[in-house]
Amino acid sequence: CGRVPGSAQSGRSPPVMNHTKGGLVIFSANSHPSSREISKRIGERLGVELGKVQVYQEDNRETRVQIQESVRGKDVFIIQTVSKDVNTTIMELLIMVYACRTSCARSITGVVPYFPYSKQCKMRKRGSIVSKLLASMMCKAGLTHLITMDLHQKEIQGFFNIPVDNLRASPFLLQYIQEEIPDYRNAVIVAKSPASARRAQSFAERLRLGIAVIHGEAQDAESDLVDGRHSPPTVKIPLLIPKEKPPITVVGDVGGRIAIIVDDIIDDVDSFVAAAQTLKKHGAYKIFVMATHGILSSDAPKLIEESAIDKVVVTNTIPHEHQKLQCIKIQTVDISLILSEAIRRIYNGESMSYLFRHIGLED
Repeated sequence: CGRVPGSAQSGRSPPVMNHTKGGLVIFSANSHPSSREISKRIGERLGVELGKVQVYQEDNRETRVQIQESVRGKDVFIIQTVSKDVNTTIMELLIMVYACRTSCARSITGVVPYFPYSKQCKMRKRGSIVSKLLASMMCKAGLTHLITMDLHQKEIQGFFNIPVDNLRASPFLLQYIQEEIPDYRNAVIVAKSPASARRAQSFAERLRLGIAVIHGEAQDAESDLVDGRHSPPTVKIPLLIPKEKPPITVVGDVGGRIAIIVDDIIDDVDSFVAAAQTLKKHGAYKIFVMATHGILSSDAPKLIEESAIDKVVVTNTIPHEHQKLQCIKIQTVDISLILSEAIRRIYNGESMSYLFRHIGLED
């Protein structure tokens, strides 16, 4: 299914495992068959069969986990991909982690390619930082290590009091561009908003391409009139000038070029569709959208199919086979290789630094 670009492990199958240790057990924590596909790929790459476990929903919608083999004194890796029912997915993971803890596993590593609730990592008015709550719950359940990929905000690692390895999917997406887009040298990397300009810059520098930024994207305006914040103070306080949405413009030349929009998550595709329309108006003749996590919720496949977007390329951190049946423009890049290599290195006590070579703060 591909190689890690530049990896010394390419061509080795299966990787060398240190079987002199207490024992390795890999569980798939998801009750949905489509979500277990990446677990099977990782197990095959490591030459290890998945552990025996039953994960199911009872008639009253409670989650039940039954581990069917001994994990005492073993190093357990629990792979959990996020399904459409994200809250059930979280409970499956937490219950399995706790079950392994109470069964005296030596270590419990969670392999969660897409960390759920990662968008809720900042305080919004009277809301809450839900990703901090989820991190605390995972640690309390008994997790001793976490492997994830392309966190929405890297600061989420600070919510944990255990080691967190935040892997990157960009090498696989860069490899796709170089191998699957024949005339990629005529491309320009596009940030659909100034907020994603650093990621676009990283891609552009590695591919030796130009960069363009779409400025003036519609922002969600926060109204202060609905929650009492308009109450005047007793003293004069300088206030910020209200933001005025500028007209949408493209900073950079995309005329007669291939436009490649890069981001970390594709969920609500309205902003991507609008960006594609803007790029078409400015002369781009082919438009790709590339991201690590393809949530593609609601009617995203239909909107993509009817849009000016030519292809949407995402990794398999989240299962999206159903969406691919609805839209032929969606393509998948397999990242199970780097996850299996991370598991191998952690289990063998090897350094993880090789997997983070040439990765900067903007990646």
